[in-house]
Amino acid sequence: MVDASRAIIERLLNIRNPSREDVEKAKFEVCRVFNLSKIPSNSELIKSLKPGEERLLEVLKRKKTRTISGVTVIAVMTAPYPCPKDEPCIYCPGGPSRGLPQSYTGREPATLRGVQYNYDPYMQVANRINQLKAIGHPVDKVELIVLGGTHTALPLDYRTWFMKRCLDALNGVESSCFEEAKKLAERAPVKVSGVTVETRPDWCMENHVDEMLDLGVTRVELGVQTIYDDVYRLINRGHGLKEVVEATRIAKDAGLKVTYHLMPNLPGSNPDRDLEMFREVFRNPSFRPDALKIYPCLVIEGTKLYDMWVKGLYKPYDEDT
Repeated sequence: MVDASRAIIERLLNIRNPSREDVEKAKFEVCRVFNLSKIPSNSELIKSLKPGEERLLEVLKRKKTRTISGVTVIAVMTAPYPCPKDEPCIYCPGGPSRGLPQSYTGREPATLRGVQYNYDPYMQVANRINQLKAIGHPVDKVELIVLGGTHTALPLDYRTWFMKRCLDALNGVESSCFEEAKKLAERAPVKVSGVTVETRPDWCMENHVDEMLDLGVTRVELGVQTIYDDVYRLINRGHGLKEVVEATRIAKDAGLKVTYHLMPNLPGSNPDRDLEMFREVFRNPSFRPDALKIYPCLVIEGTKLYDMWVKGLYKPYDEDT
C-alpha cells in the first residue's frame, strides 16, 4: 500500500495544480496497475508525503471548512455528572444512569469520542489532534470547546484537572499542575486561541464566572432555551428569564463572549412565539448574544416529554413549520 501511495503522489506531483478529480483518477489508475482491492485513503496519502511535497496537502485535505477560519476547533467531553437540579428538564436525555453526560443522546461525535476514551481529556484531545492531522488540517491554533452539560456545577477540582490534562495534550508536555500547564501553553507550538464551556444561566453568576476566568475560559454557551417564564415552568427548567438577563450581563461584563442555546417547539410555545423569541433576543439589549445555536426540541425515549407525546399531550412541529 505504501508503494501504491507513493505512486499516486508521484503522479500528482507531475500535475501543476492537481484537482480532486486528478486525485481520484490517479488512485484508480494506480490501483489498476498494482491490482489493489482497496483504494488508499487521502489520510494514507498524506502520511506518505515527503518533505517538500506539502503543496499536495490542500488537495488531499478532507473537510476543509473545519479549519477555514485559521482556527482548529477541538471538542472534548467531561465525564457524566447528574443534573444540578433534583430532576432534569422534561426533554433532557442522557445522564449518569445511562453512562452519558446530561443532555446528550450518545450519538454525537464528541460524545462517541468521550465514551471511546472513557472521558479521559488527554486521550480525547491527543487523538483528535492526530485525526485532524491525518486528514491534512494544521493544528497550530486551537479553540477548545468543553462539552458535557452544566460545566460550572462540576467539582472545581475536577474542572481544574480536566483543563490541565487538555493543555498537557495540546502542549505535548506533562505538567505538574494547572498553573504550570498554562505557563507551558504560552510557549507551546499549538496556541490556544479560546476556551468555551457550556452551562445554565442560573449557574453563570459572579462566583461561577470568576472560576471560568481562572480556568482560562473566553466564551460561555448558555442554555437559555426560551425567554418565556411560563415555558420554563412547563419544562421544569428551574430558573426564569431573570437569571438569563443576569447571567448575560455578568458574563459580558467579565469580557466573556456569550452564545445562547435556543430551543424552538418547547411545550407551551408555538411558531409565532418562537419567531418573536428570536426577534426579541436580538432586539432587546438585555440579551443580544455574540452567537446563537438552535436546537429544535426532540422527543427522545426515556424522557418525560416522550411520555407526554405518547399520551397526546405534546405535538412536535411538522416539517413545513
